[in-house]
Amino acid sequence: MIDPCAESSRCLLCASAPCTAACPKGMDPGRGIRAVRFDDIRCAGLYLNAAACTDCDAPCEKACIHHDFPVRVRLIAQAVPSGKAAEPHADLSVDFCGFRCESPFLLASSAVCNNYEMTARAFDMGWAGVVYKTASLMHIEEVSPRFDRIEKGSTSFLGFRNMEQVSANPAEVDFESISRLKRNYPTKLVIASIMGRDTDEWAGLARMAEEAGADMVECNFSCPQMKGKGLGSDVGQNNDLVRLYTSAVKKAVRIPVIVKMTPNITHIEEPAEAAKEAGADAIAAINTIKSITPNHRSEVSGKHTVSGYSGRAVKPIAQKMILDIATADGTKGMPLSGIGGIETWRDALEFIRLGCSTVQVCTAVMEYGYRIIDDLTLGLRDYMQNRGIGRLEELVGSGLKDFVTPEELDRATYILPKFNRETCVGCGRCAISCADGGHQAIAFDPAVRKPSLIGKNCVGCHLCMLVCPTGSITPTNRIPKKG
Repeated sequence: MIDPCAESSRCLLCASAPCTAACPKGMDPGRGIRAVRFDDIRCAGLYLNAAACTDCDAPCEKACIHHDFPVRVRLIAQAVPSGKAAEPHADLSVDFCGFRCESPFLLASSAVCNNYEMTARAFDMGWAGVVYKTASLMHIEEVSPRFDRIEKGSTSFLGFRNMEQVSANPAEVDFESISRLKRNYPTKLVIASIMGRDTDEWAGLARMAEEAGADMVECNFSCPQMKGKGLGSDVGQNNDLVRLYTSAVKKAVRIPVIVKMTPNITHIEEPAEAAKEAGADAIAAINTIKSITPNHRSEVSGKHTVSGYSGRAVKPIAQKMILDIATADGTKGMPLSGIGGIETWRDALEFIRLGCSTVQVCTAVMEYGYRIIDDLTLGLRDYMQNRGIGRLEELVGSGLKDFVTPEELDRATYILPKFNRETCVGCGRCAISCADGGHQAIAFDPAVRKPSLIGKNCVGCHLCMLVCPTGSITPTNRIPKKG
C-alpha cells in the first residue's frame, strides 16, 4: 500500500477539482486528498473512501490534469480510515484580550488581507478574524518581483521570501475597509495593524483605528524590509523605542494594544518585556526573518536586497521565540498570538500548547488559498473531540510543562532503532548516513541489500529513522544505557 500522504503531496490542489467533477459516486476526491495533504487523514473519509471506489473504473483519475501521471486516487482512498460517520463539532471558540473568537485562526497582516473584498471572502469561508495589512501615513512604492521561494517539491514551498512593505493604500482607505468589515461582520475579530514614524503618527493611527471600529490595534515593530531607518524591525530591536511607541499608542486608545515582535534579535523576551512595561495587552510573534535569495528570480533590475523569510521552514524558530516569551518572568501569562510557518492544524496546535490563544496565517494562504481554513478547523476539532477536550482554553499553554533546560534532560537511557525487513527496499541510505554522519552502527550487505544494527556502536540518535525514505526504521522501548 502506498503512503497516502506522499501520494497526496503530488496533487496540484486544483481549483474546481476535475477529479471531483468526474466522480460518479457523489464523493469529493479533491477535498479528500486535500484533507490528507493537510494532516486530516482521520477526517478524509468524509469525502473519500475505498467502498465508494469499488467496481469503479476511476474517471477521477482519468480527469486528473497532473503534468506527470494522474494522482492515484483509489490507492489514497484505500489508505484512508473508513467509518467516519460525521464531522467533528468541538468548540473552537477562545478568548483573546476580552474578545470571544469563534476559532483561533486569524489572517496575518500581509498581502492576504489588503482590501475589503478579499477579507470579506475570507470571513465568509470561515476565518475567525484578521490583522488587516499595516496602515501607515507613508507613501509606499513596491518593487517587482517581490516574492521568491525555497522549493519542497514542485507543488509546495519549504520557505517563502517577500520584499513587500506595508499597505500601499492611503490610511483612510484602509480604515474605511476596517469599518465596513466590522459593520458587516460584527462577530469577527478585526485588528488594525499600524506603523508610524514618530509618537504622533503612532498615536494618530491608533486613534484612527479605534474610530473605524477596530477591536484591537497591532503595532508593527517588526517588518524587516522597510525602506528607511527607524521603521519596522529597527523599532523591535530597540527596547526604548518599543517602550516609547507602545506607551504612546496605549495613551491614545482604549481598545487592546498588541505588539508584534521581530525575530531578528537575540533575546526576543527583552523587547516583549518592554512592551508589557509600557502597557501592551498582548504580544504577537514572529514577523519574518531577515534573509536573502541571491538568484535570478529575486532580482530587481539586476539587484538584490535583504528581506523577510517565512513559511514552514521558520516554524521551529518562531516556536522557540514564543517559548522564550511565554516563560520569561516579565511576560509570563501574557496573551500571545503565534505566527510563523503554520500550515496544518497540527502546526497551530503546537503554537496553542506553547501559550498562544490565537494563531495568524499568511504564507500558507498565499500558497493554497483561504480554503485551508476548512482543514485547520476540521483537524483541530477532530483532535479535541477524540480526546474529550471540551474547550480550546484547556490546550492553551498545556505544552509548556514539557520544556526543560538541557541539564534536566534524561541522559541515562536511550532508544534503539529496529528495522522492518518487509517494507525495507534496501536503498542503504541509513547505512550511508550512519557511517558518514553518525556512529557507524549500521552494517549493509550489498548482496542481500538489507541493513543490520551494530548494537555496541548505536547511541540512539535516530538519524537512520529520519533519512529512511520508506519509514521502515522505527523506535523500540527506552532502556538504560549499557555500562
